[in-house]
Amino acid sequence: MTRWRPLPDVRPREARHLVEQLRALKDRTGLSLTELARRTAYSKSSWQRYLSGAKQPPRGAVQALCRMAGTEQVRLPALWDLADRTWPHGAAVAAGPAEPVADEPPTGAAYRRWRAAAPTGAAYRRWRAAALVSFGVIVVLPAWLLWVLPVGSG
Repeated sequence: MTRWRPLPDVRPREARHLVEQLRALKDRTGLSLTELARRTAYSKSSWQRYLSGAKQPPRGAVQALCRMAGTEQVRLPALWDLADRTWPHGAAVAAGPAEPVADEPPTGAAYRRWRAAAPTGAAYRRWRAAALVSFGVIVVLPAWLLWVLPVGSG
């Protein structure tokens, strides 16, 4: 069983409760952080931040840990929903550029803004239909014109 440091009192009660439950579940699996990282899509350092309470774990990490432990995937995601409402989003802002450099993928809050701007559901279907129509106009129409129009006689 891992010997955990006490959680900071600055976190809301719901957030501390979620982290405590994640710690207990991680201990129940018997996996090290390295093994947990190997079996999930989250790095060892990410798991360290989530289990220390330094950073809110993503919902997917909570669900992945539930799968690793073979436990029901209802209770902890519900705790995550409660903690998400109280977790201080963006309270500590790191020094540095507000937006990512052009060649770097967005991270953190910039990634969340980027994801929120991405079309979803009906908007995505409309976007896809417009892209297909554009493709048809750009590719099929010139090909049809080349086939139909007579080639100059010579």
